[in-house]
Amino acid sequence: MKRVILSVTEDLYTDQRMDKMSLFLHKKGFDVTLVGRCYGDSPVLEKRPYKTKRLRLLFRKGSIFYAEYTVRLLFYLLFKKCDLLVANDLDTLLPNYLVSKWRKKPLVYDSHEYFCGELSVVSKPISYKVWHGIEKFCFPKLKTVITVSQSIVDQYEKEYGIRPYLVRNIPPAATPLVTATRQSLQMPDDKTVLLLQGSGINEGRGGEEIVQAMQYLPDCHLFIVGNGTVLPQLKKMSAEMHLQDRITFVPRQTPENLFNYTSLADMGMAIDTDQSANLRFSLPNKIFDYIKAGLPMVVSNLVERARIVKQYKVGTIAESVTPEALAAAVKELSDPELLAQCRENCKTAARELTWENEEKVLEQVYAPYL
Repeated sequence: MKRVILSVTEDLYTDQRMDKMSLFLHKKGFDVTLVGRCYGDSPVLEKRPYKTKRLRLLFRKGSIFYAEYTVRLLFYLLFKKCDLLVANDLDTLLPNYLVSKWRKKPLVYDSHEYFCGELSVVSKPISYKVWHGIEKFCFPKLKTVITVSQSIVDQYEKEYGIRPYLVRNIPPAATPLVTATRQSLQMPDDKTVLLLQGSGINEGRGGEEIVQAMQYLPDCHLFIVGNGTVLPQLKKMSAEMHLQDRITFVPRQTPENLFNYTSLADMGMAIDTDQSANLRFSLPNKIFDYIKAGLPMVVSNLVERARIVKQYKVGTIAESVTPEALAAAVKELSDPELLAQCRENCKTAARELTWENEEKVLEQVYAPYL
């Protein structure tokens, strides 16, 4: 049995893409080990069909974290038996690339975002120089690359002459059971429930504008479910604007629990701003989670998400990312006839947009390594 090691900098608890990738390789007959990191407050992982390894680190963020993780991962990969390496995102690519060369092992690179266009990278010249240098060193020598949106495929081909495979982060066809009610989740029945979910509710993701838009939406209640760097600011804004009774913050959930919130809400929000190339090119997981749950959505007018909404007619597109424009888009979608039609369209789209269809591309990607 061939052994594959997939590595990522997340703590593995809610990373659905890594779970799906690992399960795919497990089904194909690989002995899979998924490597991530472990925070002090990381929940215990449930038992999975494949192996997991979480590296405990002294540092949690910043350049010193990435330096520590790179060294730890390098030594782990250097002495662990394997036949194939899979690096996920640029922050794991260098150690994987070096080990693949030293040990003469094949390497697959799965880029979950346009890393060097990420807001926290481009806003810091030294950070950008380091990450772009790593990318320029490794990327042109890669043989197999995967990424998550057509815009990123096109951008990498333009920069490096390598055309990645497109594998979007879409849920499996099977529908999870809804094990909660609006009452048990404390969702009011007399309000339109808006949902902003995600594991990266960070700067540029529209959280501030959505909170501010609640001033103009007295008939709505906003649920923010997940984690991210701007949550303390959003909570402060909510209190200062006296919106605590109409904005509920929920910590990150397991995928199964999160599906309860997604299924029971009335509208989903996916409002990234155009502050960086990565945000511009992004096709967030939540778009497909909303469709899976039959949840109409309001999205910002960025190319990838707007394309999905227009093609499948599953929501409205805000003219701009301002509180007033977001409130107008929510009110437009609140029309009962339009909302009902978008729900039906979600059901139709969900039959086409499945992980099983994305796996057909993965079959091509991994065929040479079986």
